[in-house]
Amino acid sequence: MDEDTRYEAVRSRDARFDGEFFFAVETTGIYCRPSCPAVTPKRRNVRFFATAAAAQGSGFRACRRCRPDAVPGSAEWNVRADAVGRAMRLIGDGIVDREGVAGLAARLGYSARQVQRQLTTELGAGPVALARAQRAHTARVLLQTTGLAITEIAFAAGFASVRQFNDTIREVYASTPSELRAAAPKNGRGDRRAGTPSAGIPLRLAYRGPYRAGLVLDLLEREAVPGVEDVSGPAGRRTYRRTLRLPHGTGIVAVQERTGGVRRRATADGHVAPGPGAPGPLGAPAAHLCATPASATHPGGWLDARLHLTDPRDLTTAVQRLRRLFDLDADPYAVDERLGADSRLGPLVAARPGLRSPGAADAEELAVRALVAPAEAERLVRRYGKALDAPCGSLTHLFPEAAVLAEAEPDGPLGALTAALADGALRLDPGADRDEAHRALLGLPGLDARAVAVIRTRALGDPDVAPPGTDTPDSWRPWRSYALQHLRAAGELE
Repeated sequence: MDEDTRYEAVRSRDARFDGEFFFAVETTGIYCRPSCPAVTPKRRNVRFFATAAAAQGSGFRACRRCRPDAVPGSAEWNVRADAVGRAMRLIGDGIVDREGVAGLAARLGYSARQVQRQLTTELGAGPVALARAQRAHTARVLLQTTGLAITEIAFAAGFASVRQFNDTIREVYASTPSELRAAAPKNGRGDRRAGTPSAGIPLRLAYRGPYRAGLVLDLLEREAVPGVEDVSGPAGRRTYRRTLRLPHGTGIVAVQERTGGVRRRATADGHVAPGPGAPGPLGAPAAHLCATPASATHPGGWLDARLHLTDPRDLTTAVQRLRRLFDLDADPYAVDERLGADSRLGPLVAARPGLRSPGAADAEELAVRALVAPAEAERLVRRYGKALDAPCGSLTHLFPEAAVLAEAEPDGPLGALTAALADGALRLDPGADRDEAHRALLGLPGLDARAVAVIRTRALGDPDVAPPGTDTPDSWRPWRSYALQHLRAAGELE
């Protein structure tokens, strides 16, 4: 898109481009999402940025009306397999906060200087600035949805000091942390903080365009491993729950099938008034942080979720893994336009617009589950999975780590797969090179083409994996994983 096209998207408040780019207004010093409901600024006063971090680095603060930090992520980072795309996926997973720029560069196989140069040249911000913008968003969520002390929030969000935290919040939001907390929307009981550490953190996981939540829940329900996952509730109101192994601790998440809309009563400060509660049984009603004011056209919505974490430093990582699992950063407009033009897929796309290609909350777990039968996966959980300190209903265990399985059951295809994961010969993290991982998988005994395709599609989040044994036209690229979902939904593939 050139800048004139971007300006037309801003002028029409086109939410399809939320997260794809940001615009800033030089006369106000504010940056926004394209669908911001404020009066459209004059073209000569507008600047465009590829990321929120680039806008912040140029001295602009986040708009309080449209909350540009709460938009879905760019679908480009799901598609791209180059160093920049891999870097963005790793930064989203919190690698810079945990391992620094040096750790990010090592995972990509480049020097820190090369990574800095590539990201700055293309995105207008380096890895530190991109991670800083993400930390600011995490801090806002914690300030406005939990009762954690502000000092605790500073370190939980990934800041190195309270001073750095205070300075960043002032620069990004033009507010102190206390002022940002006081501005949070009230819940139904009149309390501005909708959650406490014991009740969990309520969130809205935003997405763009139509979303076929029921089909995603159908898949997760069929695949659910007892002890690790469950799906409960009536059709249309189901809740998916699962345990998470995270860098600093563990977590339990609940995500509700019912997708949110936008026609809510807007409050004076531009937030959307609280609606129905987040899924149980993890606590109280949710504060809604990722919604757009009702005056904006927003062809999208959100999934209500609640996270219970043993360590709040894992919030960013947990959210990103959920977004990958539910494929929330996809661009359904681009997918449906390409696949809908195909004579075979056109009727299927028309019947199921917005169909997603689910990923994985834990890539190594998904690889193991792609190899073994469901009953075998349950046995592995019961025998080798770590029991939760505090079980939550039917959720009792974490899925066993690859290193544990490699030592406990070293023989056969399972032993070969888990040994490769444990010693690093096979990498499936968000920054993994998909082609290298594919070659490594094909070299392992017992993994057929279908299992490798599932791992590449789900664990590595590749949107362009051809259905095994099926000839696919080039016109389906780069969305062949979505084509597979359409064929399966229509009963044309198993």
